[in-house]
Amino acid sequence: MDELKHSVSKELMDLLIDRGRSKKRSYIKFKVALWEITVKMTYIIKRSMDIIFAACMLILLSPVFIITALAIKFNSSGPVIFRQVRVGKNGRHFDFFKFRSMKVGVWLSDEERKQLNESKDGVIFKMKADPRVTGVGRFIRKFSIDELPQLFNVLIGDMSLVGPRPPLPKEVALYTLEERKRLHVTPGITCIWQVSGRSDIPFKQQVELDKEYIKSRSFWKDIGILLKTIPAVFTGKGAY
Repeated sequence: MDELKHSVSKELMDLLIDRGRSKKRSYIKFKVALWEITVKMTYIIKRSMDIIFAACMLILLSPVFIITALAIKFNSSGPVIFRQVRVGKNGRHFDFFKFRSMKVGVWLSDEERKQLNESKDGVIFKMKADPRVTGVGRFIRKFSIDELPQLFNVLIGDMSLVGPRPPLPKEVALYTLEERKRLHVTPGITCIWQVSGRSDIPFKQQVELDKEYIKSRSFWKDIGILLKTIPAVFTGKGAY
C-alpha cells in the first residue's frame, strides 16, 4: 500500500514538474515572439519614416540640387556626383553618393595621408585646410549640402536618416572588434556625434556615441536627432 502511494505521488510530482516546464517553455516562446514582432514593427516604422521623409526632402530641395549641380559644374571640371564604396549594415558594401567637393585626379599617397592627417586616432582621415577641396566644395561641405544625394541611398535602403556614418572599407580594416559594433545597424545621414560637433569629435568618442545610440535607439530618439541636425547644419561647426 505504501509503495502504491509512493508511486502515485511520484507520478503526480513528475506531472506537475512537466506542466511547470511546459508553461515555462510557452512563456519563453511568447517572449521571443513578442520581441520579434517588436523588432519587425520598429523596422517597418523606421523604414516608412525614411522613405516618406527622403521622398519629401528630394522634392522640396530639388531647386538646391539643381543650383548646387550647376555651381559644381561651372567651378571645376568633372562629374557632379561623387560615388564611393562604403560599408553598411553587417559589413555589406554599397555605392555612397555625395556632391563632388574636390578636384578630380588629385590624390594623396598613403604616406602623405599619414603626414597630413589631423585626426588624433588615425583611423579616419581629417584635414581642415585640404587643398584638394574646391571653392564651391568648401561651401557645400560647411553646410552639409554635399551630403544631400544620400537621400537617394535612403530611398534605396542602403542607408537610414539616422544611424552611424558609413565608413570606408580601409577604415573598417583597422577597426577593433568593439568598433565593429557600429556595423550592426543601417548607417545614417546624421547621428549623435554629427549633431554634437561633427569632425571635431575624436574617432573613439564617435564610436562610443554610436554604440550608445545603437543600445537606446527609438523612433522618438531619431526624431530628436533629426531636429538637432537642423541647427547643426546652419552653424557649420566641425564641418570641413
